[in-house]
Amino acid sequence: MGKKVEKNLSKDRHLSSAHHEDESLTKTPEILHDADSSEQPYKCVGNFLVDFTELCKQNSMAVIPSVTVRPKPPAGQSGSVELKSSKKEDKKQVIQVHDPEPDTEHPEDGEVGEWLPKTYTTKPKSEYFKPSVQVELDVAERWDTVTEVHVRGWKIDTSMMETFRQCWTLLERLHTINLWNTGLTEASLVSLAAFLPLCLHLRNVILDGNNVKGENWSELIGADSLIQMLSLRHCGITDTGACGIGRVLGNMKAPNTKLISLNLSGNLIGDVGAESLAWGLRMNRTLMALTLLGNNIGNKGAMKISEALSRFPLSHEETVERRKLLSDHSSPERKSPALSRRAESKDRPGSVRSMTTTDKTKLKQSAKKKEVKGKDTKDETKTVKKEEPRESRGSKTKASVAESAKSQNKAKEKKKEKTKSSVNESDDSDALSQELSDQMNPLLETTDLLDGNLWIAGNRTLILLNLSRNKIGAEGIEHLLRAVQYQTTLTSLEHKPGAMGLMRLALNKNPVPADNESLKKILDLMQPKDPFYISSVVAP
Repeated sequence: MGKKVEKNLSKDRHLSSAHHEDESLTKTPEILHDADSSEQPYKCVGNFLVDFTELCKQNSMAVIPSVTVRPKPPAGQSGSVELKSSKKEDKKQVIQVHDPEPDTEHPEDGEVGEWLPKTYTTKPKSEYFKPSVQVELDVAERWDTVTEVHVRGWKIDTSMMETFRQCWTLLERLHTINLWNTGLTEASLVSLAAFLPLCLHLRNVILDGNNVKGENWSELIGADSLIQMLSLRHCGITDTGACGIGRVLGNMKAPNTKLISLNLSGNLIGDVGAESLAWGLRMNRTLMALTLLGNNIGNKGAMKISEALSRFPLSHEETVERRKLLSDHSSPERKSPALSRRAESKDRPGSVRSMTTTDKTKLKQSAKKKEVKGKDTKDETKTVKKEEPRESRGSKTKASVAESAKSQNKAKEKKKEKTKSSVNESDDSDALSQELSDQMNPLLETTDLLDGNLWIAGNRTLILLNLSRNKIGAEGIEHLLRAVQYQTTLTSLEHKPGAMGLMRLALNKNPVPADNESLKKILDLMQPKDPFYISSVVAP
């Protein structure tokens, strides 16, 4: 009996193992299908926390950076630290804790443990050195309302930049990006400049502490750029990088019209780079703040900057471009289209524009005949209604059909008029944009002929200029004084809105003696212009 029982148990074991093998074989396709589905690319939803973590997992990153809300300074609360004085002790630091929860745990010996305040948490040192992304939210605990993104002290490679591209382009309230000391390269800077215009509300970009060997910073402020404030402090920018920025900042054909503030402090820009930036200021009329603190700019660079701010002679290329713009501006084809389109759209239809006078008279006569016939038919219908107040059902249906046809025709005519008006409005907007661009173009301003050259007024939209801690001597200070004097006299004569000239000029910590007369005159001229009533030109 015992042997038979053992045989039956062994058979059952073999059957159960075979059954499990069959189940595993049947389940393998589902598992493979799940694996294939997990390899599909992730589609971002607009929630920065979820999108960033999922994209990092998809890239199989060993360490995924944490996403945290940027800490803010604590506000004054009842549970804050207070200082109280007594007779014995001058100052005591008292910590108030609301609703303390006593420790209910008992040690093994049976003695009750002392209660400890739970006012802080300890973290290991490694937690503070791990990469993280700090954000600011417009609405608390809503990760789709991210307004600022701060990344500090860890390298961003091309794959991480692609991750940021997929996340940032869906954030509708993002307006500030701060990437401090993130080891940007030429490739990552190119990809960053490519997708920043897709962030429609992005205005502030801070890339301090990134030394890029190629110095292709000019790609950030191209034609499609929406950046209004750009900070490139301590990025090791030399004259080559400054030349690229100057070329994009202002040129004859397509100057930058978005950038308002540019900070280039703590770089290696010399006289050549300052000259290229001055050439950019000649044709730029939107930049309002330029900071060049802590560079290597000398007298030559200061002379070129002062020339761009006071007045300068046009080069041969600029005079040729000026003549082209004036010829296009004075041509009748350019003046008349907006007015002619408005007249045609309001007074006559589009089919009458190409007709002769005889055709127009014929059309007027036919229109009058139609009006007379319409009046006669209206009178007849009125008489019929008076004589026959009770009409048959067939006549009612005919009248209703006629009325519906008339209403449809009226609706079609209204739609045509709306489309014509929209086309005319778009034409008018194009004309206005062209006029505004012409007004902003400095080549169309009044010129003076001196010694065979055309001289034009310089840049007066720049309000703040910081040239502190450079290598500007007495000669450069004298040229800057001439520029300030020219701007003050010109603004007092013209009284143009939006052309105030320099209001703050910083020249401290330059190799100039404190008793320099030019420096004192600059101080006297700039002090009443300063909106904060504080002297911004401080003697060393």
